[in-house]
Amino acid sequence: MKSPKFLLPAAGAAILALTLSACGGGGGGTGGGGSDAEQGLDGRGPITYVQGKDNSNVVRPLIDKWNAAHPNEKVTFKEQTDQADQQHDDIVQHFQAKDAGYDVVDVDVVWTAEFAAKGWLQPLKDKMAIDTGAMLKPTVESATYKGTLYAAPQTSDGAILYYRKDLVPTPPKTWDEMMGMCSIAKANNIGCFAGQFSKYEGLTVNASEAINSSGGSVLDKDGKPSLNTPEAKTGLENLAKAYADGNIPKEAITYKEEESRQAFQDGKLLFLRNWPYVYNLAVTEGSSKVKDVLGMTALPGKSGPGASSLGGHNLAVSVYSKNKATALDFLKFMTSEETEKFYATQGSLAPVLGSLYDDAQLVAKLPYLPVLKTSIENAVPRPVTPFYPAVTKAIQENAYSAIKGEKTVESALSDMQKSIESASAGQ
Repeated sequence: MKSPKFLLPAAGAAILALTLSACGGGGGGTGGGGSDAEQGLDGRGPITYVQGKDNSNVVRPLIDKWNAAHPNEKVTFKEQTDQADQQHDDIVQHFQAKDAGYDVVDVDVVWTAEFAAKGWLQPLKDKMAIDTGAMLKPTVESATYKGTLYAAPQTSDGAILYYRKDLVPTPPKTWDEMMGMCSIAKANNIGCFAGQFSKYEGLTVNASEAINSSGGSVLDKDGKPSLNTPEAKTGLENLAKAYADGNIPKEAITYKEEESRQAFQDGKLLFLRNWPYVYNLAVTEGSSKVKDVLGMTALPGKSGPGASSLGGHNLAVSVYSKNKATALDFLKFMTSEETEKFYATQGSLAPVLGSLYDDAQLVAKLPYLPVLKTSIENAVPRPVTPFYPAVTKAIQENAYSAIKGEKTVESALSDMQKSIESASAGQ
């Protein structure tokens, strides 16, 4: 499997947590308050930055630049593996040990609530506040827990609907419009639509998108499951019905990101839901049959753009850091406009600053940016909960059963609701 330059949120949360238990302990108390969060606020000196594998060589040049300008506050880069579950567990172990050596950590957007609830992340307020005014609103929400900002949005991601411009001159704006175009796929003897429907984190992403795009929600504003609604039923039913009638090909139940990309590039699909990393591969790989006919648009929703699941990574300061003043300055440096441009051009990573999506030079290099901006602006985070591992497991298992027809949509949603309620109650 190729290693795309664009960070995959689904891979980024990577089955995170089917392997995780609800790790306890370690922090300064729920909500990040207490004495740990009050220590080291004026501290300056060397710090350590912890992040997963730097495959695109984005981090090292930035740290070199910082270190040249801050000889007394140098940053040491601790590079983790490229496996998200291992990254998560490594951070958890060091936080539980109250390790002051993990000053700034890179966290997947679905980890923020868990780490904040355990009191491990420094609240970014008062002396530690950062300016988020220029950042896309959903990216700020992904770094917020119970009304408090706990991390600095660093990079984002949103889904794109790829389509065949030679067969579909005008892309669909709604799910029903897209399903109505499946006759084009049948006439050309290809599959109509695929996403990522294998039983893994990607299915949580796709099922959540279907529910959110129909006006439903996995969790309500209070973090409680809200799946027994007509909107949630419509969303999951859209996937189940499309699979039952063949508009989603039968083999798509095994698709993750790469399998679905390959099927589309091989000319076997009319529409594909996937991440922006697909663009570069689809137009440059010699074997691609869609390089000259690749169209891109926002996910279709109920009456307009659908709700992508929000991906990306945030930067957080540990409550145990002794040099939080330096850590805060480093956060600001790593989310500055110049750095955000570097993320986009060097690593094909989606910036969090809205203005960069309208930058003519960037759009010339990365033509998917305008579509991606629409996607992120309409994006909804995966369920924000300290109990994410159990929640994503409940979504995957029941959505998979509903799509395959092993359960009715009503039964699947009811079972999903019960499982999430149990998880949230600590059972």
